[in-house]
Amino acid sequence: MTLLYHKKTTRKGKILSPSRASMLSYALLILLGAILLLLPASTEKGHLGFIDALFTSASAVCVTGLIVVDTASTFTFFGKVVIISLIQAGGIGIMVLSTMFLLTLGKRVSMTGRQMLSETYSYGQGKNVYSLIKEIVIFTFIIELIGAALMLPDFLYRFPVGKALCYAAFHSVSAFCNAGFSLFPDSFTQYDGSWLINLDICFLIITGGIGFIVMAEIRQKCSFSKGWRSKLSLHTRLTLTATLILLTGSTLLFFVLEWSNTLKDMPLHTKFLTSFFQAVNTRTAGFNTLDIGSLANETLFISILLMFVGTAPGSCGGGVKVTTISAIAILGYSRFRGQEHPHIFYRRISDASISKAVSLILISMLVIVISVVLLQQTEIGGISHNLTRGSFLEIFYEVVSAFGTVGLSTGITSGFSGLGKLIIICIMFIGRLGPMGIAIAVSKKGKPSKFSYAQENIMIG
Repeated sequence: MTLLYHKKTTRKGKILSPSRASMLSYALLILLGAILLLLPASTEKGHLGFIDALFTSASAVCVTGLIVVDTASTFTFFGKVVIISLIQAGGIGIMVLSTMFLLTLGKRVSMTGRQMLSETYSYGQGKNVYSLIKEIVIFTFIIELIGAALMLPDFLYRFPVGKALCYAAFHSVSAFCNAGFSLFPDSFTQYDGSWLINLDICFLIITGGIGFIVMAEIRQKCSFSKGWRSKLSLHTRLTLTATLILLTGSTLLFFVLEWSNTLKDMPLHTKFLTSFFQAVNTRTAGFNTLDIGSLANETLFISILLMFVGTAPGSCGGGVKVTTISAIAILGYSRFRGQEHPHIFYRRISDASISKAVSLILISMLVIVISVVLLQQTEIGGISHNLTRGSFLEIFYEVVSAFGTVGLSTGITSGFSGLGKLIIICIMFIGRLGPMGIAIAVSKKGKPSKFSYAQENIMIG
């Protein structure tokens, strides 16, 4: 009887797999946020529509930053607190917060929670869950406190003390969580020449987007007790290298492509600072110091590629992740040189990692293609006619921005129809949880095959 009961429990337990638990948690948090934003106490004047409330809540929880109403003028202090709380919950991870709540009640963490936390933040190394949660939460609040403290002097010069404190705290949390929500109607365009604000925001974004795993390993290696005697893991070295290459390359591309366009009237140092700021934010954050709608088409296309890549695994950001793109690039380079196995830093990348990378990219591209086609129908086709036929690149940009949980926009989001906004909500949700996680969550595992078919080559290329 005990064994039979155990099997039934196990079968029922499969319904709430880690992926499904994560989906359900985020969906419930989004719905709760929408309900809170619908309260009269959340808006300054008038009533926020349900679709707009749901969109704002989803954008905050998924740390995207796309908006359909102005955050500063639409929401009251209570509404802004709701938004920043949703951002913080989405950034750290709803499972971390719920686990901390269970710990305060003296309850044990379920195996589902343990498995999800281990897979998300320690990539199978089996680190103690409780110490892991503690490190993540402490690290998050320390970095956010430092970021807010660095912004505060400039805000104190411009605003009253209370407003300056609120602005510093809000933007620090939003930047670290890679959300891109701003209390300024034009984001940070008025700070395009401020080195302190620009570099502080970039510091928060890079720290939040590089991943808890990488930052914890760097901190451990920098400790006086261990020093740098042991090498960094392949994951950390690959993440840091890819991030440095992407930041350097994208900064130079922005600098060159926008030299005679949006940057033409700026001093040389401001051109460089603006290019670096956009290179950092395009990957996942969503702040801007120039008008995105005025960017050249080639710059928009480069931005789309950067948004698709995103940040590092186990971070606050989205995208397919730098390690995924790096694995595919290394595979291509190895094949080009006639090498059988991809390797870097004297380490071979496993076949399982390559397989996951290929699958993730294919699923992501499929999601983006379907979403672009749907929005073409809802916004340009026979349903609403909100946009013109020349808006394809803008729609493409918007979809990838939502999927990569970036939040940058050419300014067409608020003009979407209700159906179009719902499509963007779904894209943000998929982008936050990961297309592969969604696919695993909604699919059933088949029984293992007892035989394999004969292998045969096909013509490629």
